[in-house]
Amino acid sequence: MTDSSTFTVAASLAAALTVATGVTQPLLITVAKEFGLADPTAQLYMFFYYLGPASISLSIGCPCNKSYSDCNSSPTTTDLNENEWPSGRSLLYAAAIAAIDIFAQSLNYTGVSMSGPTIFAIIYSSVTIWTAVYSRLILQRKLSMFQWMGVVTVFGGLTLTGLHSFQLGPQVFRGSCMIFVGSSIHALGYVVSELIMTRGKNRITVRANTAIQGLVACVALAFWQLFYTRPRFMKLIREPMKQAGTSRQQALFVFLAIAFANFIHALSFMYTLRHFPGGAVSAGVLKGLQAVLVFLTTSAVFCGTDAGGEEMCFNLAKLLSLVVVVGGSLIYGKATEVQSKQQFNQKAGYEIVPDA
Repeated sequence: MTDSSTFTVAASLAAALTVATGVTQPLLITVAKEFGLADPTAQLYMFFYYLGPASISLSIGCPCNKSYSDCNSSPTTTDLNENEWPSGRSLLYAAAIAAIDIFAQSLNYTGVSMSGPTIFAIIYSSVTIWTAVYSRLILQRKLSMFQWMGVVTVFGGLTLTGLHSFQLGPQVFRGSCMIFVGSSIHALGYVVSELIMTRGKNRITVRANTAIQGLVACVALAFWQLFYTRPRFMKLIREPMKQAGTSRQQALFVFLAIAFANFIHALSFMYTLRHFPGGAVSAGVLKGLQAVLVFLTTSAVFCGTDAGGEEMCFNLAKLLSLVVVVGGSLIYGKATEVQSKQQFNQKAGYEIVPDA
């Protein structure tokens, strides 16, 4: 197997792990809610959510064994070392993205506790749209007509979901709006992450970017737990746990499951963002696929249980939204594949001959 094929397999495996672990996240938040652990003001589950990627920092060695000037010189493509910390400016860039992502993910996962995983799944697929728009504005990445057609199709499915959520009551609708805004801001983080990992003098490695974003978010949420949640711990956490019949061991298991799932998700996602064809926009399409799987899994596991009402169940309106979203993602994915082949042939000096 050649280095190129090995690299492609690694990128594909990372993409698969990104989708698989992404499916578990909203489901685990739903379980945390049922166990009395998901108070939206305490945000304790979000602390463990970021604890996973923050732990990646333990695998990174000392900043550099070279001289100070060598460490702070502009890296070339081959100089980037996953086992070393990057320059101070790169760390600041990653920390700024972390601040953006804290706000975005707090909106998203508070929204999922209000509207349910199925509605979250479909609205979260708007990441595809926002990554395409932000990639065009920030990375100057051109999209073909068929790529934009796929994006617009996904947006059509999103609109259908929004209209349906409005009929389910004000809380579900507010949660849906929070997810919509959170998805947009989260997509912005994708694009800026790709920017600092692939372009400019102060590029950062996949591992360091993941670790720094996790560390900054974890520290910020730790302060929130210390100064807000701790004085109100009995009311926000312990009393809901007693009402749900949740033991401390069960609570710890759920929190550690959230941390582990996001540890795998964050690392595989950053690798996908850095190495998978299409960069941030393709990552957005993977989020659309993730949304479909969350939709189907939630309906199978939680519909008809005490975990929620109609927002957990599969119905005709959601099916229509799902078909539109999947169709748009497939259109976009095929258009991206065609565009990548054309760009490769042009760089190699081949003449592109149209099919007969």
